Amino acid sequence: MDTRLLLVSHASTAAQRTGRFPADDPLDARGLAEAHAARARLAMPDGAAIFVSPAVCARDTALALGLSASIDANLADMNYGKWQGRRLADLAAEAPQDLAAWTRDPDAAPHGGESFSQLVKRVGAWLDASNSTTNLAATVSQPRHVVAVTHAPVLRAAIVHALGASPMVFAHIEIAPLSVIELRHSARGWTWWPAPH
Repeated sequence: MDTRLLLVSHASTAAQRTGRFPADDPLDARGLAEAHAARARLAMPDGAAIFVSPAVCARDTALALGLSASIDANLADMNYGKWQGRRLADLAAEAPQDLAAWTRDPDAAPHGGESFSQLVKRVGAWLDASNSTTNLAATVSQPRHVVAVTHAPVLRAAIVHALGASPMVFAHIEIAPLSVIELRHSARGWTWWPAPH
């Protein structure tokens, strides 16, 4: 059974705009306004199974987009460990070698959280499980349509997995707030499609 998956990155947060690692921040007025403005632009398929990260910013985004979503812990943001809530500028001054290692080595997790490689494995397992007979979209008619509101690193990881690429390319994929990527699964596996307009 073919699956069409639309992954949506949440609206911008104050943490993102101030260069901080997320700490389960809600959307502020600016982020909410961006999400409300994007609602008309982001046409979601009728009858889609809709999922959302447990993070407040992702849930706020889904609500602002008019989506009634089920929380899926597999869509959680990357675990930043002890860097959660910290400013990048502060870490660059305090632990420049750790920060450099994290940005260059997909297996590095000096913060004690999740590495890029671990995130790719987690997201890949979720994607592959979504096509099993007991998958998260089993109640959706053919072809299955799934929408997931989540985080930019999760979208990056999904692209890396779909392409069968090395996690080394992770840092070369930019995902802006409220970006949409489309992945489709068929007999030949996952493919990355141009985002819907």
